[in-house]
Amino acid sequence: QVHLVESGGGFVQAGGSLRLSCDLSEGTLRTISMAWFRQAPGEERSFVAALSWSDGNTWYHDSVKGRFTISADNAKNTVYLQMNSLKPEDTGVYFCAAQVLSSYYYRSAPARYNYWGQGTQVTVSS
Repeated sequence: QVHLVESGGGFVQAGGSLRLSCDLSEGTLRTISMAWFRQAPGEERSFVAALSWSDGNTWYHDSVKGRFTISADNAKNTVYLQMNSLKPEDTGVYFCAAQVLSSYYYRSAPARYNYWGQGTQVTVSS
C-alpha cells in the first residue's frame, strides 16, 4: 500500500556531502513521522534521524548531530536527508521509514515504523 523509494546514495570522499531522497507512493495524509536508519556491513540497523510530521520537530543520533539534516517537501511527497562532513563511519545502507500508526516505541526504535524503503548505499572513503 505504502511504498518508499530511496535515492541519492553513492561514493564520496570524507568531508563531502550527499543528499538522500525518499519518495512516498501515496502522499502523506496518514504520516505521523518519518525517519532514516542505516546499516553497516555486519552491524544492526541503527537510528539516524527522525521528523515529526505534525510539528516538524526533528531528532538525531548523537553521531550525526550538526552534520545531517532531515527535512520534507509535502508538495513532492518527499523526505530528504542532507549529509554533510561525511565520515567513513557513515558508510552503510540507508533506509527511510514511515510511521502511520500511533506508537509508544522510541523514535529511535525500528519497531515504531510501519513501512520501509529498499535502501540506498552510501560509501565514504578516507
